[in-house]
Parts: sequence; structure tokens; C-alpha cells
Amino acid sequence: MSSTIRIAQPSGILDGIAASQLRQEVNTFIEDGADTILIDLKDVTFMDSSGLGALVIILKAVRSAGKRLCLSSVSDQVKMLFELTSMDRIFEIFPDQEAFSKKTLGMG
Repeated sequence: MSSTIRIAQPSGILDGIAASQLRQEVNTFIEDGADTILIDLKDVTFMDSSGLGALVIILKAVRSAGKRLCLSSVSDQVKMLFELTSMDRIFEIFPDQEAFSKKTLGMG
């Protein structure tokens, strides 16, 4: 059984505008039949509350479609925001894409 994995890699500041683009990208992944969606945040330098809110909306959309959403490479600033809002308990977060691949693809 092969699952389809799609990866989104936003960069820079994840604010309302960038988050809206990310939501559209993830919606396209869902429409294309992706089973698992990874949002790699390694190039995100800063996330504000609208970026966080968008991630929650994305998570709800992915789950309601019966799919899986993961995050990876969360910066210290984003990690602190997640911890302050307890979002670190809601999202499945991996240290990096390699760790995600090992766990998801059963390599290792």
C-alpha cells in the first residue's frame, strides 16, 4: 500500500498573505489525492498569529478530508509560539524532513 506524500515549503514570514497561499497549496494537494502532507518550515523566519491560525485551519481541512498533516523543521521562534498556545500537542512535528521520511516510510 503506497501513500502519496506532498511537501509544502513556505519561506520568509508566515503571515496572513503567505498563509493564504499555503492554504491554497494544501487544498490542491488534497484535491490531487495526497494521503500525507508535510509542511516543512525550515525556511520560515517568523510566524505571527495569523500564520498559526492558518495552520490550524489547514489541519482541520486535512483531517476532515481523512488525510494526515505533519510539520517539520520548526524554528525556535515558531516552536515557542506553538508551546505558548499548546499547539505543539496538536500538530505532529518532526525535527526535519529526514526524520519524517524515516518514520513515515518505515526506513530505519
